[in-house]
Amino acid sequence: MTPTLADAARGRILFGGDYNPEQWPEEIWRDDVRLMKGAGVNSVTLGVFSWSKLEPEPGAREFGWLDRLMDLLHGHGIGVVLATPTSSPPPWMGRLHPDTLPRDADGRTEWWGGRQHFAHSSATYRRYAAAITEDLAARYGAHPALTMWHINNEYCTFDHGDEAAAAFRRWLREKYRTLDALNTAWGTAFWSQGYDTWDGILPPRRAHYLKNPAQVLDFRRFTSDMLLECFTAERDIVRRHTPHIPVTSNFMPLWIGQDGWRWAGEEDVVSVDLYPDPRDPLGGQRGALVQDLTRSQARGPWMLMEQAAGPVNFRGVNHPKPRGLNRLWSLQAVARGADAVCYFQWRQSRQGAEKFHSGMVSHAGEHGRTHQEVRQLGAELASIGEAVTGSRIETDIAILHDWHSWWAGAHEGRLSTEVDLPEVLTAWHRALWEAHLTCDFAHPEDDLSGYRMVVVPQLYLLTDTAVDRLLAHVHGGGTLVCGFLTGVADEDDRVRPGGMDARLRELFGIRVLHEWWPLQAGETVECAGFRGTLWSEEIEPEPGAAEFVPYQGGELDGLPAVLHKGRAWYVSTLPEPDALRTLLASVAAGAGVRPVLEGLPATVEAVRRGDLLFLLNHGREPVTVEVPGSHRDLLGGGTVTGSVTLGRYGVAVLRP
Repeated sequence: MTPTLADAARGRILFGGDYNPEQWPEEIWRDDVRLMKGAGVNSVTLGVFSWSKLEPEPGAREFGWLDRLMDLLHGHGIGVVLATPTSSPPPWMGRLHPDTLPRDADGRTEWWGGRQHFAHSSATYRRYAAAITEDLAARYGAHPALTMWHINNEYCTFDHGDEAAAAFRRWLREKYRTLDALNTAWGTAFWSQGYDTWDGILPPRRAHYLKNPAQVLDFRRFTSDMLLECFTAERDIVRRHTPHIPVTSNFMPLWIGQDGWRWAGEEDVVSVDLYPDPRDPLGGQRGALVQDLTRSQARGPWMLMEQAAGPVNFRGVNHPKPRGLNRLWSLQAVARGADAVCYFQWRQSRQGAEKFHSGMVSHAGEHGRTHQEVRQLGAELASIGEAVTGSRIETDIAILHDWHSWWAGAHEGRLSTEVDLPEVLTAWHRALWEAHLTCDFAHPEDDLSGYRMVVVPQLYLLTDTAVDRLLAHVHGGGTLVCGFLTGVADEDDRVRPGGMDARLRELFGIRVLHEWWPLQAGETVECAGFRGTLWSEEIEPEPGAAEFVPYQGGELDGLPAVLHKGRAWYVSTLPEPDALRTLLASVAAGAGVRPVLEGLPATVEAVRRGDLLFLLNHGREPVTVEVPGSHRDLLGGGTVTGSVTLGRYGVAVLRP
């Protein structure tokens, strides 16, 4: 049986973070362990960036320091998520083997001195990565501290070099088999791009003008697959030694370079790194989006691998988290399915590129506010762990998202660079979040029959199978709401006749989609009852087939902004936030979907996980929430009857 997060959690919420003791003298290690025990830390991740420490020169192995750490942590009851260090090769590798260094689209080499400087298709890099992974697995596979494997870190490397080009050609030959098939899929009749030999095909390097979008789409697919090959090669090594130990690798939220659905299917534990901006008034919503997506990829409990206890170092201005916000966002992750809450990193670095990125022990030390809040959180997670771990969230709404559609829709020659899929996705998720409606995410080709309502913010590219799924959902009694620019292209990024799949046009009651009318930055379009932003469309409805809300004024006056035919809705603009929230809440109510609690204050988020009700106040002012019946507050320890008051960034976890 494949191991899971539950095998590592063992009825607890895993709490801890990346531990980089190689940055510190050994006399600090015991003090670290003392502080960890006081903070309730039960899990640390070791070795993420330790390759040069473990292999200071080719073939050498320096494991003594790691032996002592593993023993020390186990002796104090702290489990280890042991990482393969392959995201950051030692300087000697690039110096001795330049073929291991990636190149960008302009042919420039990405040198050592940072991190992620590896060419994913390099046979030399893969050989060294496999060797260090093999030796780590052989040495520590039976160590009692080991609870999980963490492969590499935040896979995010593109490579346009010669070895990647050769691998790209092999990947294309396997996919298309013949040059005729490739030329057809890529539409190479345009601009005289037809290929007469496989050797003539290159990655989409620097071009005089626009690159072939189908070539770029396939290169993104290839990059995701090559990185996945790197992951699975190391995963298979550690699995051979420890088939009972779960394996993970951490996603960056909504990163464009990985097909997250396919990757999640290869992991035992789905984990993510999450860094909302504490100055963003919608930081909680952006966190909820990533949490919902990660839970859906995991199809159950998931791991928050990294978050910040305080400020980060990668924004123009890096603010700390106000008092209570770290606790709020950590418990929000638990509410939305996390069985592990961890940080980068344990102790804030004194040197290096991330010395101003916070740690669980900040530069202020153990008496600083950051560490004191970490200690409080650790105690609270321990108190609710048994009640929450392993439990699930049941929802009636699914948002559809697909990386291939994102890749295709982001090509250089698109109609509007103002349209950014993550922001469109965020706007639709925000509308549901502010309406207090919990949702899953799903792949467009998934079976959608378990949901009352399916929401498609934007899926520019839809396969025939995906279109069939949408039709089956509606014909089976479900409700569908689609945003603009959906169903435009097939899987080869070939525009479908009519500018939208004909079956979808019939579903929505569209006779002709005459033109797309993208809006300028800041421009709006008037509609009956609301304003639209970002986009509009010149649509001729099928006479009498659909009800619609019209545009008012301008070129589109009287034409449909929103069409409604039976249980299918099409929204040809992006309504302003209040209007989109009102629309989706109304459609959800019509589909029989209600919030967890009615009449919630605007700042309060309510999520039901298993039999527990999480109430989270994202505001700075106290609020009172009406709660029917009597509940036990697992954090406060008292009984709640009728209502509960949440303070600034307050949280209640209620059990009937």
